[in-house]
Amino acid sequence: MLLNKKLFLASPLIKISYIIGGWRIFFNYGTLETIKYQRSNEMKKNYPAAPILPQRFASDFYLEDEASFEAVHGLEMDFSYLTCENLVIRHSILEKVTMQRTKLIRFEAGNVVFKNCDFSNLEWIGGSFHQVVFENCKLTGCNFAESYLRDCHFKDSLINFGSFSATNLKNVWFENCQLSDGEFFEVTWKHLFLEKNNLENSNWQRTKLAGLDFTSNSFSKIACSMEQLKGLKVDSYQALVIAAGLGLEIVEG
Repeated sequence: MLLNKKLFLASPLIKISYIIGGWRIFFNYGTLETIKYQRSNEMKKNYPAAPILPQRFASDFYLEDEASFEAVHGLEMDFSYLTCENLVIRHSILEKVTMQRTKLIRFEAGNVVFKNCDFSNLEWIGGSFHQVVFENCKLTGCNFAESYLRDCHFKDSLINFGSFSATNLKNVWFENCQLSDGEFFEVTWKHLFLEKNNLENSNWQRTKLAGLDFTSNSFSKIACSMEQLKGLKVDSYQALVIAAGLGLEIVEG
């Protein structure tokens, strides 16, 4: 269990905490220090670092080319069918925000929490994501292709038909997500964690699989490159599924 570090001064303070995506966020009013946004259970080695959020949030958020936002809390907004270039958002929370079929070109997010958002068919090709949490979001058909993701956590989210092709993933965690028909083609990764996801009919061709653990995930069909299979951890059923997908004929003795 992680204990919240004392950030307060000698004067009396009000301390409030609540949970977002399995992490506990601590507000220490009366100080100037940044909030410590921590997991409520023990941090596992190489799992994503938590976002760092400010004490207070501004209310204004909108889509505009070259706009940069810091410490905003966007709530129940709709920016669907829009195009925006070079948008930057840092140390913020977007909650119940809708951006269906929106195009965010050269998008950058750092220390951001997306909670209960609908980003269906959103395109942020070539984006940059650093210490970002997606919790209970709808990301169906979302296109992350050629993006850079570091210390990102996808939790309880719908990402069916999502594309992560040619992405660079470092310390990224998919937890209890729907990833069926997802594209993970030519992914470069380090410390990628997959836990309790639906990987049905996902494509992992030309992606290094050594060190990945599929055992807690489910699938009855999946595409992998034969030359990249060495070192992949699977259970016996998953091994048969992968073998069948490579054209082997399984004969029961």
